[in-house]
Amino acid sequence: MKAEIAISGLGVVSAAGSDVAASLQTLRAGRRPEWIVCPFAKLPVELPMFAVPGGPNVDRTFHLAMQAVGQARADAGLDSLPDGFRLGVCLGTTVACQLNDIPFYAEYRATGNPSLEPVERFAAGSLAERVARETRATGPALTVVNACSSGTDAMGVAMAWLRAGRCDAVLAGGADELSPIPTVGFHALGLTSPEPCKPFDRTRRGLNLGEGAGIVVLERAESARRRGRTCDLFAAGFGGASDGYHLTAPHPEGLGLEISIRAALNEAGIEPADVDFVNAHGTSTPENDRIEGATLARIFGAGVRAISTKGATGHTLGAAGGIETVFTALGLREGWIPPSIGFAERDEAIPFAPLTEVTPVVRRHAISTSLAFGGNNAVVVLERREEPA
Repeated sequence: MKAEIAISGLGVVSAAGSDVAASLQTLRAGRRPEWIVCPFAKLPVELPMFAVPGGPNVDRTFHLAMQAVGQARADAGLDSLPDGFRLGVCLGTTVACQLNDIPFYAEYRATGNPSLEPVERFAAGSLAERVARETRATGPALTVVNACSSGTDAMGVAMAWLRAGRCDAVLAGGADELSPIPTVGFHALGLTSPEPCKPFDRTRRGLNLGEGAGIVVLERAESARRRGRTCDLFAAGFGGASDGYHLTAPHPEGLGLEISIRAALNEAGIEPADVDFVNAHGTSTPENDRIEGATLARIFGAGVRAISTKGATGHTLGAAGGIETVFTALGLREGWIPPSIGFAERDEAIPFAPLTEVTPVVRRHAISTSLAFGGNNAVVVLERREEPA
């Protein structure tokens, strides 16, 4: 019998809010948070971006991660670790895996002798290694770099660790900061929008970038019970697949996404009809939304209850899977599905319209999907039980 995996703690920071409570207020109100104009590059258009107010500009991804980690540990009652407790760290990111320090390169070109502080900071270890040192975690530590599915992929790895008995709990999720490198890259690909994003809307023009971190404490249910924790949320299934169709474009029939969804449902032991709602990847790009929408309708039917929360956060890249898993878990726990911010007009090429009002949850399961460049796809199934674990 496979080990039960409880979600014993949640932590999140994004433009939607600095913690769980603030994020819930934004999501329930269905209001778009304030956004900024891209401060990085001299582009021919002004690009909206969803920033987290305050915080340092140097080493920002690490600080965002630690902000969410601190919340999740406190929520799980793991501010201090019990003797012998094996805590792992598995985090997804894109920006933090690269030495994208523009001032360093500018100084190098100008003087040939730049300060090596950025290099030393980068060489200090991966995001997960640094979080593990900061939290004194003694379990395995791994940074997952798989483009925009990184945060959800990290949860799949964490679930595998727990089922293999490699640790008692894992800090899992993702973190990413706004950066000029992906900004210019997405704009060059024609994927950015000069206006706030509209996932699944007929008039959508592209994505907005955002930043933040989302962390869940995944824990073997028996470990949580021994610590006296009552858990109502569980990570029930994971599925990941790469269809390898194209470097940047999704498979026209959503092949990898469908494989991932069906694998996650199978691991959870449920059918599509058991899923209450889908927190879709929903980037607001024309092709992604059309293909993801068709795939979801093919699996769950045209009546699928789907949303995208990127209207409240922007696309947070490697952090998206972590943030959106936290939002999905909160929807199950609170008993309501948030509206899809930015949606107004139905696209006839998409078989369903996302929810636009706060809607009651009526079933126990929900899924969060992540799609990425390179044909990567990752899906997690969450479950809420009325009875205590």
